[in-house]
Amino acid sequence: MSTALKSIKSLAPLLDRVLVQRIKADTKTASGIFLPESAVKELNEAKVLAVGPGGLDKEGKRVQCSVKAGDKVLIPQYGGSPVKVGDAEYALFRDYELLAKINE
Repeated sequence: MSTALKSIKSLAPLLDRVLVQRIKADTKTASGIFLPESAVKELNEAKVLAVGPGGLDKEGKRVQCSVKAGDKVLIPQYGGSPVKVGDAEYALFRDYELLAKINE
């Protein structure tokens, strides 16, 4: 999905959707050796950039999302809706699709 957005800041998730950017894996080892891109595995960690206001329950009451902007989360290997702005890639997930919140 290619969008004509000029900046990712102009994208506001709706309902219980969460906008994340996947964290890139290190391409250099601790001893300073650079790894080729084919040897670097894609991490399932992402940084939350924006969060929607929350979904609605059966009674019509707003249910807040379990994460907030700035959190690190564990995301599924597949899924989400990809969003590309320029060369950067982002993904939109529903709050319940996120696997875990990483507390550091």
